[in-house]
Amino acid sequence: MADTVRKAGVKEARTRFAEILGAENREGVVTIVTKRGVPYAAVVPVPEALSLAPTLAELRGSAEGCYGDAADFVGELRDEWP
Repeated sequence: MADTVRKAGVKEARTRFAEILGAENREGVVTIVTKRGVPYAAVVPVPEALSLAPTLAELRGSAEGCYGDAADFVGELRDEWP
């Protein structure tokens, strides 16, 4: 995880966006953007985001059974179009 986590409201994040993406991001700072005090988004350094993201191999089978037979599902979607 990042060494430093900072919070910024939407308005502050908008005015400091270049700074947030620039030096702070290179230094490993994660910025949580809040909207009316509620966490809304995060600006995370790319190496950290990639290290936390699952690989495609890890996702294999994770949606198994969600749609049943994929061919039937695609067929139903296709039938909905005029």
